[in-house]
Amino acid sequence: MKLFSCLMALLLFLLQAVPGLGLPKDTLRCVGYHGFCFRSKSCPEPFAAFGTCSWRQKTCCIDTTSDFHTCQDEGGHCVPPQIKCVREQVGLCPNRGWKCCTEL
Repeated sequence: MKLFSCLMALLLFLLQAVPGLGLPKDTLRCVGYHGFCFRSKSCPEPFAAFGTCSWRQKTCCIDTTSDFHTCQDEGGHCVPPQIKCVREQVGLCPNRGWKCCTEL
């Protein structure tokens, strides 16, 4: 029993000490894009929906007034990394590793 208590204490310590270890993957992606997690299914102004948070229970919202704009807002298309772009542009894509292209 004492060994179990020590292991649980170590596990709790690691979950608190290592940043992001206890967070779900979708929440980490949202925070990585400077997003916020809202309980409602729609985002308040001036935010735009950008996926989910907390194991798909919340909505990830990004600020549309900041420099972080979605690819579609900028007139582009999100494509996987295998596809070559004629012209690539700055914009956020909901899938990790995808890029924003204006022309394919």
